[in-house]
Amino acid sequence: MSCILVPNGTPGFTTKKMTKKMMWRSSDTGELYFDDCRVPEENLLGKRGEGFHQMLQTLDNGRLAIAAMGLGGAQGAYELAMKYAKERKQFGKPISTFQINAFKLADMATEIEAARNLLYKACYLKDQGKPFGKEAAMAKLYCSEVMGRVVAEAVQIHGGYGLMKEYNIERFYRDHKLLTIGEGTSEVQRIVISRKIGCYDVD
Repeated sequence: MSCILVPNGTPGFTTKKMTKKMMWRSSDTGELYFDDCRVPEENLLGKRGEGFHQMLQTLDNGRLAIAAMGLGGAQGAYELAMKYAKERKQFGKPISTFQINAFKLADMATEIEAARNLLYKACYLKDQGKPFGKEAAMAKLYCSEVMGRVVAEAVQIHGGYGLMKEYNIERFYRDHKLLTIGEGTSEVQRIVISRKIGCYDVD
């Protein structure tokens, strides 16, 4: 496989805008159709036959971006939950002081810190020009799933208000799902990681 540049306006190249998404509605997402498109040979991107490897390298970098989105989303959801828990009072005291909620927030903070360190290590390896594919997959898997766990508990702390669009946490809950799918699903990340750690290197 090879990568080829197809300019917009090329005969046979059409797009169809995708709408009614449950999240990331401002993202310009579309389906691309290539029907008998012809482009000059100089539109080849890189060397012939290197497309698969080029895409894999792109995925490694993209996984760092998705991991960063997961980390930022988890941090944002945690901050919303903490703010609400300190403002919301029951029985004359903030619900953040109830042990069940305090433990939820403590777990959120711990997982976010672990996710941050995992992502930063992967980014450090990339910056140093060292192999980072395994760490990128780990960071993408962990950060995206941490955001899922954090936003679920953040919605729980908000109670019924967490289901209302007037509260931003509802959007966090929807937005997080893309992160466990984009740039390779969580299942794909586990395949990548299991290969990188030698699960299939058997005699």
